[in-house]
Amino acid sequence: MYYLGLDIGSSSIKASLVEISSGKSVGVLQEPETEMGMLAVKNGWAEQNPDDWWEHVCKAIQRLKRELDISSEHILGIGISYQMHGLVVVDKQGKPLRPSIIWCDSRAVEIGDTAFEAIGPEQCKKHLLNSPANFTASKLKWVKENEPELYDQIHKFMLPGDYIAYKLSGVINTTISGLSEGILWDFKEGRVAELVLEHYGFDHDLVPDIVATFGEQSKVNEQGAIECGLTAGTPIYYRAGDQPNNALSLNVFEPGEVAATGGTSGVVYAVTDSLSVKESERVNNFAHVNYVQGADPRIGKLLCINGAGIQYRWLLNNLSVSSYQEMNELAAQVPVGSDGVCMIPFGNGAERMLNNQEIGSRLLNVNLNNHTKAHVCRAALEGIAFSFVYGMDIMKSDGISINVMRVGNDNLFRSEIFANTVATLVGYEIELYNTTGAIGAARAAGLHQGDFEQFGSYVMNNDYVSTFKPSLDQEPYVKAYEGWKKELKSISNQ
Repeated sequence: MYYLGLDIGSSSIKASLVEISSGKSVGVLQEPETEMGMLAVKNGWAEQNPDDWWEHVCKAIQRLKRELDISSEHILGIGISYQMHGLVVVDKQGKPLRPSIIWCDSRAVEIGDTAFEAIGPEQCKKHLLNSPANFTASKLKWVKENEPELYDQIHKFMLPGDYIAYKLSGVINTTISGLSEGILWDFKEGRVAELVLEHYGFDHDLVPDIVATFGEQSKVNEQGAIECGLTAGTPIYYRAGDQPNNALSLNVFEPGEVAATGGTSGVVYAVTDSLSVKESERVNNFAHVNYVQGADPRIGKLLCINGAGIQYRWLLNNLSVSSYQEMNELAAQVPVGSDGVCMIPFGNGAERMLNNQEIGSRLLNVNLNNHTKAHVCRAALEGIAFSFVYGMDIMKSDGISINVMRVGNDNLFRSEIFANTVATLVGYEIELYNTTGAIGAARAAGLHQGDFEQFGSYVMNNDYVSTFKPSLDQEPYVKAYEGWKKELKSISNQ
């Protein structure tokens, strides 16, 4: 018997089946096999058709069943992960009224900034733990201002995962965690954020019903079953945004536990029981998957680093090297600190953790007589690692502690230089796991029974790869990091 996990990304849909008895993944696939497209009518806009997600979900489920020779009756529950901060609006028949405004669309930035000042920075921090910024509520306000006739037809707004759950079940609902990522949850009052609804002029009836993150949220109905190939009555047991779900996939639930990913951009996601919002303009705060109203808070502090793996990929494409492995081998020939060569990795747009400065990527202190591409490779890995540590220093000042750091098995963390640099400077071991958001979502379907200890054993027994330990000789790492921060400060003050 199996649980099904769906991960609704902006580039593809990933689907996984895990064996209920062992938590072992028996199959993961991507649909489509090439990336999904985006609509970009204007610069800074990014939209997708919600029914394209549904079409690929149906194809993915049918492929999984066919390729693994598994019948729908053997799938006993569903977990859903999805791209955060998106907006889907539907009419009374449940039909999307327009394409979804997805996470990377920036059209509502000014709306959110204006709301932050109008509602009041202290009120926003106290009640929302964030600025309204460019999140779901602000995107809905953009629709209200710019497409008023369409806005008047809206029955409910949803997040991307809510829409897929609706297509499966015919039931529209959401979670506290989901509302918090849209900046529509009031942490102080423990309810939907009336101060945001009032400021933006939204009717409360637009908000979906709220269900628990873990538990029977709805069941696949006859229409959903016909379209996707599951059995009618199959329960949906779990739903969460991709970053909280990535943390869950790495068994990160409690204060002191930190999850990180190092792809094109980097993410550090730390769980805390602190409602501190000292750094709320540089770090986002959301209800984690195990946040329960009235209990000790479980807040996920999320820090995003735009300029991370994209820099290493750029070097791969432009340094006359054949692979990341070759780059790592070159970097290993150079000592800690890269003989003074320094690289600033922030070449992928404005960085929120740098107060939205756009300082670009910089290669500094190169001696044309002594330095080689090996120094550049090492400086790049160290520069990206230093940016992660810099971000974690910001998060520490905002009330988090770090007892353990768990990471996915992606390109950056497969580099021993990168992982050891981070581990040494934060002073804690880094545990590497080979898992995905779809696998995590599938396993999370089993958490409706509340057995978090068993969930952790599934992650350890099936996904654990290795542990990076801090170097005993910290001095050269600290010296290199201090030099990097000095260069960053000089650039930021220009």
